[in-house]
Amino acid sequence: MNAPLCLVENEDAQRAREDLIIVEASLILDRRMFTRGPSLHTPQDVRDFLKLKLAGHEHEVFASVFLDSRHRVIAFEELFFGTINGASVYPRQLVKRALHWNSAAVIITHNHPSGCSEPSEADRHLTERLKDALALIDVRVLDHFIVGAGHPLSLAEYGWL
Repeated sequence: MNAPLCLVENEDAQRAREDLIIVEASLILDRRMFTRGPSLHTPQDVRDFLKLKLAGHEHEVFASVFLDSRHRVIAFEELFFGTINGASVYPRQLVKRALHWNSAAVIITHNHPSGCSEPSEADRHLTERLKDALALIDVRVLDHFIVGAGHPLSLAEYGWL
């Protein structure tokens, strides 16, 4: 026995609507999975990016730029917040976020509300701890920038990474 003509037409219309939804969903997934932010290839690219992100904080903020294998920005996250002269940073949390974003590399950064971009001994020690922790999951630390007044300082440019 054949189905009534109106039932077949309704099923065809429903299938056409579903096919359209599938195509639209595929386009959304493609855009979300394969569209990344700007590429950060030079220290100046990073400086410009970070000055906009960390300017104006009155307390210390530690953040990370999560990058794909072509050094395109996947995400920027402010991870730890402190006082006017320090913030507690936990390697475990940074590792978790790097895994969450499936990062190939990171650029870590924090601000110095005092305005002085000079790294402390604690800044340099923290950089090594984070670099070692992320190396265990094959995520490279490309640089650590300190954002103060004027020109953000790159630890890699000074050979401290």
